[in-house]
Amino acid sequence: MPGMGLTGVGLAGLILSYAGIAHTFIDGMHALTGLTMFVGLIFTAAGILDGGISTSNRAKITTLVIVAISLGFGIYALATMNTSDFTLTIVLILLAVALPALAVGWIAMKKPGSIKPIGLVLGLAVASGLVIWITVGSMSEGEAELSEEIIDEEVMEGVTTGPIIAIEILKDSAQEGNPDYSPDRAIVTQGDTVVWTNVDVAPHTVTSAEDYGETFDSSLISEGETFTLDTTNLEIGEYEYLCIVHPWMIATLVVEAPKEATKIIIPDGAAIPEDGKIYYDPEIINISMGTTIEWINEDAAMHTATSGSPTIGADGIFDSQILNIDDTYQFTFEDAGNYDYYCILHPWMIGTINVE
Repeated sequence: MPGMGLTGVGLAGLILSYAGIAHTFIDGMHALTGLTMFVGLIFTAAGILDGGISTSNRAKITTLVIVAISLGFGIYALATMNTSDFTLTIVLILLAVALPALAVGWIAMKKPGSIKPIGLVLGLAVASGLVIWITVGSMSEGEAELSEEIIDEEVMEGVTTGPIIAIEILKDSAQEGNPDYSPDRAIVTQGDTVVWTNVDVAPHTVTSAEDYGETFDSSLISEGETFTLDTTNLEIGEYEYLCIVHPWMIATLVVEAPKEATKIIIPDGAAIPEDGKIYYDPEIINISMGTTIEWINEDAAMHTATSGSPTIGADGIFDSQILNIDDTYQFTFEDAGNYDYYCILHPWMIGTINVE
């Protein structure tokens, strides 16, 4: 009986602590009540082994209280605090342990002479389960590695390296005369990735018109779905495309040759601060949208080209990481604006790119 009481008190304290109810004592209460609960469990186990399971009314009431508290908090935790993907697995494991334990306890109380053969059967079952688990795990390890390789290959095939150009299939574009693809004439650089998104309720396609889909064809795109086209392997030129479901929907995709990157030099000696010195050459540059900038480190010291400023820090727009001597870094500016950048290793090195 004392063991059951200590177990109940300790369990209640643990629940109060981990539920965040007892904020004042939360730092120490969980340790103290946890110790109390484990001492109670030891006393309870010792009492069961010494004199069997108590059948008094007080023992039954105490057991009922402990079970009620545990189940109540368990249900609350599963409903509001649970974020694990393995909850069902854990519950099944606990049931697999608890139900046989209850059965063994009941048999030990009613028929003490049967406990030895039951223990032998349970021991053999556990041993068999471990052998099967280890064997199946080792047999499936090769399949798991093969699956990971296949998944990695699929992910790599879906990676796009160039800028992403977005085109929308507009709402109500299925009605003849309404605007359909936006922009109606999209100009991209070879190597860019074009993504069409259907925001209309009707299904549509993106189909090259001249060869009826031989160059590219999305098949049916339902509402909210997208079609992605990598232009790396497309020849330079204009591609008229349409929706085969609504052939009056016509637009043009223009693929231009990649432009040579505009170069910014990190000159020799840039790591040494001097008045009037240029650390990025040119220090301020004006470019148009879609221009690619290439930084070249000609200094013996390591440098970076990191968007942001020394006072605020990096803003995450672009970052070359560490550039050793003769290393280069490219970034394409798709949006207009003024972009300040600096070297995180030598914060006196500052440059500006104005995109119009």
